[in-house]
Amino acid sequence: MSQKSENNIHYYSMSQLRDLYKNDETNPLEVTRYMFERIQKHDPELKSYATLMENEALSMAKTLSEKSKQILSPLHGIPVAVKDLCYTKGIRTMGGTEVLENFIPKFDSTVVKKLYEAGAIILGKLNTTEGAMGGYNPKRLAPRNPWDLEKWAGSSSSGSGVATSAGLCFGSLGSDTGGSIRYPSAANGIVGLKPTYGRVSRYGVLDLAKSLDHVGPMTRTVKDAWDMYSVIKGLDVMDPTTLSDTDHSTLDDVNINEISIGYDDDYSSRGVDSEIINAVRNAVKKFESLNLNIEPVKMPQVEEYLSYWNVLCSAEAAWAHSENYPSKKNQYGKWFGEWLQNGCDVSREDYINASVKRDESNNLISNSLKNVDVLIAPTLIKFPHYVDDEIHYGSIDKNRDKDTGKFTIPFNYNRYPTLTLPCGFSKSGFPIGMQIIGKPMTESLICALGAKYEQITEWDSIHPKNYID
Repeated sequence: MSQKSENNIHYYSMSQLRDLYKNDETNPLEVTRYMFERIQKHDPELKSYATLMENEALSMAKTLSEKSKQILSPLHGIPVAVKDLCYTKGIRTMGGTEVLENFIPKFDSTVVKKLYEAGAIILGKLNTTEGAMGGYNPKRLAPRNPWDLEKWAGSSSSGSGVATSAGLCFGSLGSDTGGSIRYPSAANGIVGLKPTYGRVSRYGVLDLAKSLDHVGPMTRTVKDAWDMYSVIKGLDVMDPTTLSDTDHSTLDDVNINEISIGYDDDYSSRGVDSEIINAVRNAVKKFESLNLNIEPVKMPQVEEYLSYWNVLCSAEAAWAHSENYPSKKNQYGKWFGEWLQNGCDVSREDYINASVKRDESNNLISNSLKNVDVLIAPTLIKFPHYVDDEIHYGSIDKNRDKDTGKFTIPFNYNRYPTLTLPCGFSKSGFPIGMQIIGKPMTESLICALGAKYEQITEWDSIHPKNYID
């Protein structure tokens, strides 16, 4: 079950922590030391961290504590963590693999560099499924869901989801190729923002599938997600896929009163667990209570396009790992090894056909949403399933329903920004996530709408009961 937490600093929002610094009630060094104590207490069970960066973090925290108390950035003195795909100079970056366990980058990824420039304190690197796909390498630990240790922690950014949910960092970075920011955000009861493709640099971030990968923040409040995003976004000359950033809005600048919110009840309920359906319907009613305009839309039958993601992602993953697979295939786990072999077997015709089907899906969705500004939908079709080592470290598992990516994959295809946030709990006490899906370059709009919803609900104040203290 769940429990509210109001007095534990590890569950403070970033703005609350900044207020403590401003009022000289604590400092970054004290908070960072406390966070490592908390990690040492809980992470042996939760297994969210792959590599701790204690010396680097404490050194950064000490420097920030000795400097002026002026807060120069929304991440000033905030202890965060990053998925172990992000290059960290002099610190190993393994990507959940064995084959890269001794890889030590000579430079920081752009997102890590931007976090440091903003004064963030990086506590460490977070565990991920192998290659950021599915299944774990036998050499790596599988994070455990703090709401129920025997349930799925949500795909590749699982370490990010677990650490953020359990108060082992104040925010984290994840990556999303088919749902891997959104799945663990929903499964762990937190907020996840998948930005528009190109708004956040992927330079120095290990690839899964270049045309589908997104990097974004995972936090406990929408405002925190926006603050992290505002720091890491922007054009990067080292990543030619990045976009010029002309939006300098704050969430307070955004007027949500005249927007149109799209909702398709059939799309949001077809094949979906009844408790998730009802939670999302209640969220739509909350938006209606704010006198916001809810417009019925008719979404296409996206299910018929989901299987083409497997073709695109596996083929691009095989290309990304071609230096090591199949020449070092014995160092790959069963799940990801099978995925890479599937990718090697994709024909030119199969890849072209999947690309065409991707475009069809994109056009159908674009036409369906042409008269609305955002779409409300669930994140998951069902609650996290039971997992054990046989599932984590075995062959490609059968627990994923063929329509698992119904609410995620189409928005990797079309690269739209989406925000996942809690919208309720099941009778058994498991968190439920919904998505606010925007048009390209509308992160400020979906975050402003999410923040407004958060203000009139209490879901962001509820945390896993075994990790309150």
